[in-house]
Amino acid sequence: MIPTSYEGFVSGFRWRIPERYNIAVDVCDRWAAADPTRPAILDVDPAGRVETWSYAALAEASNRLANGLRAHGVRAGDRVAVLLPQSPAVVVAHLAIYKLGAVALPLAVVFGPEGLLHRLSDAGATAVVTHAGGVAKLATLRDALPGLALVISTDGAGDGALGYADLVGTASADFAPVDTRADDPALMIYTSGTTGPPKGALHGHRVLLGHLPGFSMMHDFMPKPGDRMWTPADWAWAGGLLNALLPSLHHGVAVVARKAEKFDPEEAFRLMADLAVANAFVPPTALRMLRIVEEPRRRFDLRALRTLASAGEMLGPETFHWAEQALGLTINEAYGQTECNLVLASCAALGVARAGSTGRPVPGHRVAVIRPDGSPAAVDETGQIAVARPDPVMFLRYWNDPEATERKFVSDGVSGDWMTTGDQGRMDADGYVHFVGRDDDVITSSGYRIGPGEVEDCLLRHPAVALAAAVGKPDPVRTEIVKAFLVLRPGHAASDALAAEIQAFVRTRLSAHEYPREIAFRTSLPLTTTGKIIRRVLRDEA
Repeated sequence: MIPTSYEGFVSGFRWRIPERYNIAVDVCDRWAAADPTRPAILDVDPAGRVETWSYAALAEASNRLANGLRAHGVRAGDRVAVLLPQSPAVVVAHLAIYKLGAVALPLAVVFGPEGLLHRLSDAGATAVVTHAGGVAKLATLRDALPGLALVISTDGAGDGALGYADLVGTASADFAPVDTRADDPALMIYTSGTTGPPKGALHGHRVLLGHLPGFSMMHDFMPKPGDRMWTPADWAWAGGLLNALLPSLHHGVAVVARKAEKFDPEEAFRLMADLAVANAFVPPTALRMLRIVEEPRRRFDLRALRTLASAGEMLGPETFHWAEQALGLTINEAYGQTECNLVLASCAALGVARAGSTGRPVPGHRVAVIRPDGSPAAVDETGQIAVARPDPVMFLRYWNDPEATERKFVSDGVSGDWMTTGDQGRMDADGYVHFVGRDDDVITSSGYRIGPGEVEDCLLRHPAVALAAAVGKPDPVRTEIVKAFLVLRPGHAASDALAAEIQAFVRTRLSAHEYPREIAFRTSLPLTTTGKIIRRVLRDEA
């Protein structure tokens, strides 16, 4: 039964986490048994041709891969990396790993050798499922990874890799999934490394169940007739995997897969139109790039698109209002992090959506803004966003780092045992949480604490600005000044006059202490694989 109010959703919600639970059985095998021909993945090639994978096809392929992995020594608890772009092979690999009781290690194909070496070495990965590009990167790392016994390439054997087709060709299509507990490890996602070296956040199978209430809010209570999911987010990211791919398959909703070297806003609109996408999860940076496309509803048939969700960074009122005007949609913004994802959300269907807010606590999750001692902050007082444990969406621990796991939690002995996020925010009188910025990103200038998001949102209102990042630059008088790094829209050229115009634009709309006293123009900004701006790189430069 679909709730009619946020309050009713909260009061009527109860967790029902079974003792035994396996992600692969839930998102694939039960559908394959009940409705074998049901579409699961719509794989779009560069020419626009679509290959449909049914749930039965995924079940058979993942059973064969699970048998092949087991035949080569992969056992429950082993870490198996998945280094592939969006494709059915990613889904098959994840399902096979879950069925084995092993631990999936999603890796983005954009990682260079150093990024791969850190994650594979730290995780102690024993096997990798990849393609020719991944094999080439791994070739230089094999000597430094003595535990990596098996590399499987979807592009065939060579350079020390076993061909995927050779592995599964003779493997049985029957496989009995390991009877895992909900708390047994299922996947490990490394943090994006915006503030320090990436850490492996280990999650149990229950992590998917923990995402479902927030996913329902983000997509106005999927499933509904005609629903079809697409995200440009890499499925190696918690957002792409757990905010889009796996929850959609749980609901029996088909997911569009499309390999892309980079995000192209025109192509994104064309894909959503051609594939009749009904549900899109688009990170804020990609949404800001979509704003460059003029009159999208006139140029593209977007009538099927009913929900648009976003998470990963502060969205900002400017992009929120653009979607209302240009697309006729309310962006359902959500919040979480790799360790504990999708705990705040908006939901237009319930009237829970405000420009500048990331939403309200998702039913089943206790979220607060706290002071350094763990006590609750007052209404509109800036503090750290925190999540109470236990919580089914919360990570089990950091891999190989018990001290960091312990530091992640704080308790005042009264209000609860809180997992800290490292994110500054405030909660208003109506229970909406407003994201201010990462602890390290907040700028201190002349005694004021300035959240970069507000400055960046104002910068984006200027007609010349396509992307913006604001950081603090050390200053002997003011402690820090605001420095902005800007990417301009086509047709605008960098100049001192334009910089002065933009500075005046922000100063008159925000305040004298918040405007950027320095502006640097760039052709691009440093981004993590999840599309977040790496402000520490810009701070170092400043």
